[in-house]
Amino acid sequence: MSLAQLIARSGISFGTSGARGLVVDFTAEVCAAFSQSFLRVLAQQVASNEATGKTTVDLTQVAIGIDHRPSSMAMAQACAGAAKALGVIPRFFGVLPTPALAHYALRHKIPAIMVTGSHIPFDRNGLKFYRPDGEISKADEQQILACAAPLQPFTAMELVADPVAAALYLRRYQQFFAADALAGLHIGVYEHSSAGRDLYRSVFEALGATVTTLQRSDVFVPIDTEAVSAEDQAKARAWAAQYGFDAIFSTDGDGDRPLLSDEDGNWLRGDIVGLLAAKHLGIQALAVPVSCNSAIEQSQLFRNVERTRIGSPYVIEAFARLAARFDTVAGFEANGGFLLASSLKNTHGELTELPTRDALLPALAVLAASKGRGVAALLHDLPARFTASDRLPHVPTAWSQAWLQQFMAAPAAWLQPFGWCEADVGDVNQLDGLRLTLSCGDVVHLRPSGNAPELRCYVEAATVEAAQALLVKVLRVVQALVQRTLQ
Repeated sequence: MSLAQLIARSGISFGTSGARGLVVDFTAEVCAAFSQSFLRVLAQQVASNEATGKTTVDLTQVAIGIDHRPSSMAMAQACAGAAKALGVIPRFFGVLPTPALAHYALRHKIPAIMVTGSHIPFDRNGLKFYRPDGEISKADEQQILACAAPLQPFTAMELVADPVAAALYLRRYQQFFAADALAGLHIGVYEHSSAGRDLYRSVFEALGATVTTLQRSDVFVPIDTEAVSAEDQAKARAWAAQYGFDAIFSTDGDGDRPLLSDEDGNWLRGDIVGLLAAKHLGIQALAVPVSCNSAIEQSQLFRNVERTRIGSPYVIEAFARLAARFDTVAGFEANGGFLLASSLKNTHGELTELPTRDALLPALAVLAASKGRGVAALLHDLPARFTASDRLPHVPTAWSQAWLQQFMAAPAAWLQPFGWCEADVGDVNQLDGLRLTLSCGDVVHLRPSGNAPELRCYVEAATVEAAQALLVKVLRVVQALVQRTLQ
């Protein structure tokens, strides 16, 4: 049986952030099939490129990392064994943030495989693949799914973690930011089960901050930075009141999406973190998904903003176009993951490009900018546009896609349950899902998740209260539609 057939039989597919699926479907054989297909596709691409002298990379080894999910180690052992069966040396770096693994691979021009399900439900996991020059593209995904080579026999390997990749990631920021960049700040680090929980305290302290660590968990916690639970919102406010923090920092499960609060324990939206970080870093041009807050353009802080479909591959795809016209280019997503497409220099050092989602850089930039003012004060400099988002779980992707098509075919009928008519809609954007800009300026964006059977909802309004009320209204109406049509 070919690698393509094994992958197809598993039912696992690529979403907006790697191959994702149920843990029970990520058998050792399936993990091996994905790994060998990825490495074979790379070998074919490099052979073609080297024939014309376009690139020089090292495909004799592959970097492998994991998050704290209980299923991740066994999956990594299968990936490592599969690589070894092809004559590729697996380099295992243990539990670490995805951007730390990607940074090591990019600096050493080797491929990488990260075993992580990020924030998705506990019964799921995933694989993220990196070429020696960064994340795989959508075209690469299709080649991986279509590889006709057979699976080479393999044996899952026992693995011992090498800390060198995590250390390199920390030095990256210690060498760029001033040694006193965070001096005088008291930062709470909500550790839970984040893959970077053993790293963050040391980097904040190295830059002068006082750090208090909070609530480490031995049970995996699937935190979604786009839909922070009411429990985590209450925790942050209570911690802020108890400790007098200047900010609280956390991430999702694999450390590529930040969760950052102000001094009162109010979590900032990820795209606002990205906006503030890009301002502090002096970024000229941005690529951001269509779901991000319109304050990005309204702030007039950037010479160019290009909107993309949701997912880091689409953001990265825009970087080449922007780099041809601007010196400093970056991107971020509504979840806060920050992608740096060009190197930055200051009086302290150089920050090399890292075109994959990163949680640490935007948090450090915002915290450095907040010294002497506070995080909340930074928000007052931005246009008054507020977003809220959540998801409806257990909504089949096929249902979401069919409903969105029906909506576009007969919008008047589907707007009625929301209390709107066609005259209330000023703009319709179908770049990714369905994004409606209402005549009053409010925004409603619905799209099926690319990672799980969920329907995502993003809204935007002129006040926090209005955004939350709009989100509740839209989710209530859509939930009723789902229940009625799925019964």
